[in-house]
Amino acid sequence: MHGYMGKLLFIDLTTGETRVEPLKEEDARNFLGGPGLGAKILYDRMPAHTDVFGEESMLGFVSGPLNNTGALFGGRYTVVSKSPVTGGWNDANSGGFFGQHLRESGYDAIFVSGISPKPVYILVDEGTVQILDAADLWGLRTSDCEKRLKEKYGKNSGVAQIGPAGEHLSYMAAIMNDEHRAAARGGSGAVMGSKKLKAVVVRGSGKTPAADPAKLSKIQWEIIQKEFKLFLTDPTCRDFFFYGTGGTFEESVATGDTGVKNWTATNLMYTREDAAKQSSHGLKKYRKKKFRCSSCHVGCSYYMEMDTKSWGRLETTRPEYETMGAFGPLMLNKDVESVCMANQLCNEYGFDTISAGSTIAWAMECYENGLITHEELDGIHLNWGCGDAIVDVLKLMGEGQTEVGRALSMGSRKAAVLLGRGEEFLVVANGIEQPQHDARYLYGLGRTYLADPTPGRHVKAAISKVTTSKDFDPDTSLRNTGEQDVEAIIDTEIMNASGACAFGYDYGDPDAIFRSLEAITGHYYDSEEKRKLGLRLFTMRQAFNLREGIRRSQFTISKRMTTPAFNEALGKKTLKFDLMVDSLYDALDWDKEGVPTQAALRELGGLDLVLRDLYGDSAETEDAK
Repeated sequence: MHGYMGKLLFIDLTTGETRVEPLKEEDARNFLGGPGLGAKILYDRMPAHTDVFGEESMLGFVSGPLNNTGALFGGRYTVVSKSPVTGGWNDANSGGFFGQHLRESGYDAIFVSGISPKPVYILVDEGTVQILDAADLWGLRTSDCEKRLKEKYGKNSGVAQIGPAGEHLSYMAAIMNDEHRAAARGGSGAVMGSKKLKAVVVRGSGKTPAADPAKLSKIQWEIIQKEFKLFLTDPTCRDFFFYGTGGTFEESVATGDTGVKNWTATNLMYTREDAAKQSSHGLKKYRKKKFRCSSCHVGCSYYMEMDTKSWGRLETTRPEYETMGAFGPLMLNKDVESVCMANQLCNEYGFDTISAGSTIAWAMECYENGLITHEELDGIHLNWGCGDAIVDVLKLMGEGQTEVGRALSMGSRKAAVLLGRGEEFLVVANGIEQPQHDARYLYGLGRTYLADPTPGRHVKAAISKVTTSKDFDPDTSLRNTGEQDVEAIIDTEIMNASGACAFGYDYGDPDAIFRSLEAITGHYYDSEEKRKLGLRLFTMRQAFNLREGIRRSQFTISKRMTTPAFNEALGKKTLKFDLMVDSLYDALDWDKEGVPTQAALRELGGLDLVLRDLYGDSAETEDAK
């Protein structure tokens, strides 16, 4: 099978059983990899309504067809599971080298179920699988754990692991690889921790066969040529090559895209000048060396060294845009050193920086209003803008110290429930903290945050060009976005399932993903097949939620995110993101609760089990016809 190793590995930590199964060609063609293939496997193998921390709960590490083929920007892999935050589908994407090493070890994906009676790690070495004792690794921060494992198995091994956050079953726990790359959102690290699984180590020398290597090489050369021309002519592209996601931080703050003071203030309180100091441009004086993910010639990240007033010598990676926003303006924090220290601690504890920063911002607003006291915070005065206090509270969360520290480690919504206070200050979509892109500024994100099968994500499809003109009317202008939304969904779903990095192809040649897939797999997708593929991937994730009993009427988004008090074009009008959901569902031929019609499922193909689960005997009757 071209473009795949052709094998899936299933591991049961309760029994110690390991099982290898062939990857079906129809699944590879219909679902590609990443979240698409992961959703198909979990839907088929994991019973509905499984306890997220139970033995039958599955955790998957899934590569994409671009991984380990030499395809440019093909370094992303996906962790899939049920989310402890939402109770529904979860996929979390990460870069680095783990996806490449996973395939080199002989497999396209690893799926783990069961619960080990003691801490363990999994070693996959040239296809051979061992479940090994992790007693000496349990409790370690991520850098120490990775160092030990790479000293033992070599620098060309891939390590995906949890830190203390995952061991404590934090709903914000990430799965970390390559020191600072994170499959972060939705609590996948907590699922891993519940299984007493500290790490997955993969290594090998396997090569992923391409159907047409010469064609693939030609496409890669064309991408490089186009990007070189862009580099010379497009300042935005050139800026990203040098400064990565943090290169846009200053502009995002200036335009109102980035959250300020837990989404209640404007850039008058945190200015463009403040942002400039915290951006990648402002941090360049601390730059030590670049970091490149697998199959990437850009290297948008870099390692830093800085001498801090409070914490001494700090060696870390540069914060990305989301981290800058969450630990900077969202808390009115202008202390650059504390932002960098918080970034390092999140990596070490294994926290999702978006949710961790947002949770502390929520706690700050609670503190300001007397709902959380400094006594409960072990004497910390959690005032707006206090960098030292932010770092100290993050340590309380990471170490699980004090009742409030433990509550905060579970994320803002769970903390509000555990503490019984502060719900009015939450900024969440279906329970997960909003990324640092304001849906009151980019309205399409409101639909994505609210109604994507993996909610609260900015890396899913979003319509970012809905008008912000003074004649914008939220009662009418959000009603006819469905077809535009569908087109964005198709491209985004295929990109994520392929293992491609969005930034690389956005700045180069977006169509090159499909041309590369054809050269790698030998499968040709015409425009209609491309449409069906993207929507099939989206529908597969949705089907997981539907089987869990999740319907649109249960979707929620914090009121603060629908009231653009600081948008001059809208004044005090309320944004009706539900209108965009209506329009999308109409375009997809789904009912108002997000259930696809039988006709829609049949048209996409490859969803027979979903069809039977949703429509039972009536679906069989239609099939018989």
